[in-house]
Amino acid sequence: MKRSDIRGLTSEEVLRSRALHGDNVITPPREESPWRLFAEKFRDPIIRILLLAAALSLAIAAVERDFTEPIGILCAIVLATGVGFWFEWDAQRRFRRLNRVNDRVPVKVLRDGAVGEVPRCDVVVGDVVYVESGETVPADGVLLEAVSLKVDESTLTGEPEVDKTADKAHCDPDATYPSDALMRGTRVADGYGAMRVEAVGDRTEAGRVTEQATVRNDDPTPLDSQLERLSRLVGRAGIALSVAIFGTMLLKALLFGGLLERPWLDAAQQALHIFMVSVAIIVMAVPEGLPMSITLSLAMSMRRMLRTNNLVRRMHACETMGAVTVICTDKTGTLTRNRMCVEELLRYDTLAEEEFAETVAANTTAHLDARGGIIGNPTEGALLAHLRSRGAEYGPLRDGAAIVDRMTFSTERKYMATIFRSGLTGRRILCVKGAPEIVRAMCAPDGRDEEVAATLLAFQQRAMRTLALAWAETEADDCAAAIASSPLVFSAVAAIADPVRDDVPAAVRRCLDAGIAVKIVTGDTPATACEIARRIGLWSDADGERNRMTGTEFAAASDEELLERVAELKILSRARPLDKQRLVRLLQQRGEVVAVTGDGTNDAPALNFANVGLSMGSGTSVAKDASAITLLDDSFASIATAVMWGRSLYRNIQRFVLFQLTINLAAILVCFVGALVGTEMPLTVVQILWVNIIMDTFAAMAMASLPPKAEVMEERPRQRDAFIVSPDMRRTILTCGLTMAAVLLAMLLRWEFSAEGLTERRLTVFFSVFVFMQFWNMFNAKGFEARHGLFASVRGCREFFLILAAIGAGQWAIVTFGGEVFRTVPLTAREWAAIIGSTSLLAFAGEAIRALRRRTKRRRAEAAEA
Repeated sequence: MKRSDIRGLTSEEVLRSRALHGDNVITPPREESPWRLFAEKFRDPIIRILLLAAALSLAIAAVERDFTEPIGILCAIVLATGVGFWFEWDAQRRFRRLNRVNDRVPVKVLRDGAVGEVPRCDVVVGDVVYVESGETVPADGVLLEAVSLKVDESTLTGEPEVDKTADKAHCDPDATYPSDALMRGTRVADGYGAMRVEAVGDRTEAGRVTEQATVRNDDPTPLDSQLERLSRLVGRAGIALSVAIFGTMLLKALLFGGLLERPWLDAAQQALHIFMVSVAIIVMAVPEGLPMSITLSLAMSMRRMLRTNNLVRRMHACETMGAVTVICTDKTGTLTRNRMCVEELLRYDTLAEEEFAETVAANTTAHLDARGGIIGNPTEGALLAHLRSRGAEYGPLRDGAAIVDRMTFSTERKYMATIFRSGLTGRRILCVKGAPEIVRAMCAPDGRDEEVAATLLAFQQRAMRTLALAWAETEADDCAAAIASSPLVFSAVAAIADPVRDDVPAAVRRCLDAGIAVKIVTGDTPATACEIARRIGLWSDADGERNRMTGTEFAAASDEELLERVAELKILSRARPLDKQRLVRLLQQRGEVVAVTGDGTNDAPALNFANVGLSMGSGTSVAKDASAITLLDDSFASIATAVMWGRSLYRNIQRFVLFQLTINLAAILVCFVGALVGTEMPLTVVQILWVNIIMDTFAAMAMASLPPKAEVMEERPRQRDAFIVSPDMRRTILTCGLTMAAVLLAMLLRWEFSAEGLTERRLTVFFSVFVFMQFWNMFNAKGFEARHGLFASVRGCREFFLILAAIGAGQWAIVTFGGEVFRTVPLTAREWAAIIGSTSLLAFAGEAIRALRRRTKRRRAEAAEA
């Protein structure tokens, strides 16, 4: 279309179009209010059980006039929810600073017969918009004019350079989006054009993608599901124990206590007392420290992961990364550098190196900034960067060359030509660069057709873009006449590609070794996607058509067909934005825990619906807003690190569950048996408060402080429906819990029925034994699932041992100086040695059993290999 034939809108037509189609503004995602963020913390199943326990405890406290227990439970609830809220809110605040969007960018439009500038948000359907190199396309539209137009569509399709044309005859039928269409959010890499706007705001492709990216995903995390199971188990066990205790004690009172013979008021008070004891067992069965432990673990992991370039926005994403079984990754900018580079350049002429560099510099219009960044056409920038790497600076060479004529690149012509007078030799030179088959046809015969053809084929098989360069001396003033008048000298072939990031192959190997499947989802060509997969170690000679699909094939297949195939799928090429989201949903239907990486608007729906969405720090605002974690260094290697953190975090949570359930089991058994035989509670309220501080706060901090272990990456991902209390944990809980309960009951019953009875010194010893059993039980929890002995893995555990030291020192101070407040008397050095030495057998026996199991496991593995 001629420029004179292009007609824009009038002011009246603009108003009518805006009323009909709306403003060019994409509805931003609604920010969560602080109150909603805080309220969400109470959806945790363990928090709900704690609220019930607090209500029951409050009822008992109202009768007994002792509110210590309910206050302790409420403090645990406030701490767990408050800490979680603060860390997530702080992460959201950091993220909002990172993710600001500007809709007031000026755009050139044709209105009322004149070209002017309006803010991007004021563009309407029907507007004629002019775009040029470096500008962002403001809306979706169809091209009316295109001159040497190349567009970076990496935000929508992953392709950093796509040729565009206004001539439908030259459109690429395999392109993800039509060659005569421009899409909102893409960037003009080279050339200029005019388009008529066909969609604005939420109706653009970017708007539809953003809408899918902001749909709320309420699927529970794997940890939530497992805590739900744990809360049901704890609730049922607590109720069963409570009913058993109430029935047993009531039967004892009826048969041996003469309950029916007492006055009705005394009998009612006795029955109420039995009921309150049984309800207290329910309260005691609830692991009130678990939410705080999980919150502390997640919060500390959020801060530590930030040091490894993982900005975590949603707290549970830390742990969910450890359950991931599939990673669906974008190609451009994630696996590759998103920067075109010359991989190889082969010369076929005898032109001096400096003169060759001059022909390249003169026949390009791109620039390199001070940091080597490309300004303008990415392919030309790659050539200039290659010259710089070989010691030739393009700036002086270009400045010294006097341009006579230039023919810009077009999709129809497929080459660019320039005539210049050399600043080095004074000769007038015609230089051409473009598609090899076109440029080769312009050149004089040199007998190297087969050699050049073989070279081009080898480069194309490696999914590289190829560019041919040629030159000739000329006296013509017009490029077209110069090309027609004399054959050219075939000078060189450049192989250009977006190289793989250096750390990606090793990171992919770590994920594969950890049992995590990696799938590439890209808008690029099948050949390019397969070559990148081969370079990162994902594609082998054994793979075939069963392991790859195009977006067209994927969209045409039914869900039933794809459910059978997605497990084997490694590459989805020419994918559109919603293809990736559909792939995520299909994988989740198969029971997979899916992580998605991406940096473009096209990745946002999948990032939102994935179990964990990981965006790039340099990515679009839409992608970052849809994600749970932002990789500040844009590195796939940070994903493998996040998986290691997640698995280690889950292991630490299991360790705390093991520790607390062991103590709870011992305490419940002591209370149960003690209530049956009629002993009074051996611990005072203040002593119980100190024990709870150890069980909850100190133990939570100790387990949360344990460092991540690289060895967890050698294991397979856990099953999504696997219970958090594993069979090994059950054995340890029962063994240690029953042992502790037996020792404590033996002490209690022996002293209760002795001549002296329960003296203050004996109660102090009982209190200290109970605390130091917790002290040494922490070593058993730390050693759970460890591949090395307790004392062989002390590196990085400084906080753990400092907390243990604080517990030991605190217990000594309470016993020595607690007096009447804690109902204690000072113990002798011999008594302390006996308490610490005897209770330490719990840790040493546990370590001996674990060492024996490790040895047995190694022998079995060696026998299996033999």
